[in-house]
Amino acid sequence: MTAQTETDSSAGATGTSGPFVLGVDSGGSGLRVALGSVGMSAPVGTTVCAEPVRTGPAGIDAGHLLEQLLPAARRLLERHGSGDRTGIAAVAIGAAGMATLGGQLRAELPSALEGALGMRRLALAADAVTAYAGAVGQRPGAVVAGGTGLIALGTDLTSWRRADGWGHLLGDSGGGAWIGRAGLDAAMRAHDGRRGGSAALLARLEAVFGPAPELPGLLYPRTDRPAVLASFAPEVAACAGHDPVAAGILRKAAVHIAEAAAAVCPKAGADDEPCEVALTGGLFRMGDPLLVPLREELSRQLPQARTVPGSGDPLTGALSIARALAAGDLRLPLHPTLLCVPGHGPEQEPGPDLQHPPGCRQSRTVDR
Repeated sequence: MTAQTETDSSAGATGTSGPFVLGVDSGGSGLRVALGSVGMSAPVGTTVCAEPVRTGPAGIDAGHLLEQLLPAARRLLERHGSGDRTGIAAVAIGAAGMATLGGQLRAELPSALEGALGMRRLALAADAVTAYAGAVGQRPGAVVAGGTGLIALGTDLTSWRRADGWGHLLGDSGGGAWIGRAGLDAAMRAHDGRRGGSAALLARLEAVFGPAPELPGLLYPRTDRPAVLASFAPEVAACAGHDPVAAGILRKAAVHIAEAAAAVCPKAGADDEPCEVALTGGLFRMGDPLLVPLREELSRQLPQARTVPGSGDPLTGALSIARALAAGDLRLPLHPTLLCVPGHGPEQEPGPDLQHPPGCRQSRTVDR
């Protein structure tokens, strides 16, 4: 049985009147569900399911997601909805891997949720889109979501622009796994006596993982290699104040992150308002060792932009998308895989490189 914990995010919210909406955030650490009301900005209750949704040969497992989501949604409605029987006005589900692995979700969830919850509208979004909605809202701008990996997403509200998010083997440049790998490389160089090595990072490698020659045997068999690499990123940040090699790694990371932001940031509008760039995710909790060079790089590469703190996380973003969908006020551009609203709007023929799920309107996206 899936472990779940429920927390109230609004004191005295029991008995809140509908119509209700659900926001869902599915990621590597589990499934989070928030119940909200169309007329309220904050959730009235949240539930955390500790087991991540499985991914198999067919992509993200729709059945496993429903096994966790439906009981959680019913409990939230029973506790906070005073037995409301009008159903859920809208659901927005953000999931890691939605863009490339979400085919089964797009095929099965609309009818399943309509039958089980009386849901009237559904949005299926990549986690980068819910991160954008949580950090920026429904305004033009850009978000850089950094954790183990790194992806940048921007929109002028007519199309999406994406940069990176290609995984630790092909990209995610400047993300946690990238920083951690660069730090371990510098440590191994010091162990070998090669140029570019860092004695400080070698000492941290041995403190965390044990003798340096044993690291390949510990790392290569792991299926969670990106997370293991990223676990060394805080060690790089901790050494940056006294070790020039570690500081240099973070400066290079800042260059990569700023490049991703510059690739997706829309041009200033007719009113010359600067592009907002929001930084969200655990990567930026490293603090000044990363943020100081990053601010310098953003000022150099995007002098017209304004860096802002993210106002909310992906769960907040999913709930805001659901609320906007229920109110008929969703202004973020739709896309077959990044932000799909089944049955909404006229279908258009997809381009040769995009698979267009049935009922999902397409908007132009530029991948960079």
